[in-house]
Amino acid sequence: MLLGMFLRRVLPDHHLSDESKDVMKLGTGMIATLAALVIGLLIASAKGSFDTINNGIIQAGSKIILLDRTLANYGSETREARDLLRRRLASIIEHLFPKEIKGQTGLVALDPRAGIEAIEAKLRQLSPQNDAQRWLQSRALQLSSDMEDTRWLLFTKYGQSSYPMTFLVILVSWLVIIFFSFGLFSPRNVTVIIVLFVCALSAAGSLYLIQELDRPYGGLITVSSAPLHTALANLGQ
Repeated sequence: MLLGMFLRRVLPDHHLSDESKDVMKLGTGMIATLAALVIGLLIASAKGSFDTINNGIIQAGSKIILLDRTLANYGSETREARDLLRRRLASIIEHLFPKEIKGQTGLVALDPRAGIEAIEAKLRQLSPQNDAQRWLQSRALQLSSDMEDTRWLLFTKYGQSSYPMTFLVILVSWLVIIFFSFGLFSPRNVTVIIVLFVCALSAAGSLYLIQELDRPYGGLITVSSAPLHTALANLGQ
């Protein structure tokens, strides 16, 4: 923008003729349209990824509580599996939200990337004595399988961008061209400079929003860990 204003002073007059301005305005308008479309697509992509992770955490919290209650209804034979489930959940929370849980659980940490195969193994070792226990065992195995799917969803999206970085580089280049043309054709006065600054700030805000939504576990806009904390607080009850 400032570079455009500077060049306006040094360029020969025929470069800033009405015909030249019309052509450059058409080109800038086309680039502005493309930039608006890409910004919309990137925000939609980042928001979709953010919502997927947020919904995954909510589902994980509810299924963990259901699994714990199912095991509790089965009987005291599942005590070891329930303890392992609680430790596994604490490790996952500590990995995804380290600032919120570090040192709070008093539990021995497990590898957060390890699956729940150990829990499923203990469930398969159960010896149901009646139809009710057989149904509870089957239900617990189904819930543990669903939890494994959700766990992989959360970890595969951890630190992974929802869009190619090339998109962002191209978008920034387009915005530079647009604001350069604004500065080239704008008169030099305080009002115009303030308006262009606000426009540039708005464009930068959209890029910042994209970056924030693309980092759901850190930054100012984050997914809530409340469902997992609620589940952890209710395990073993």
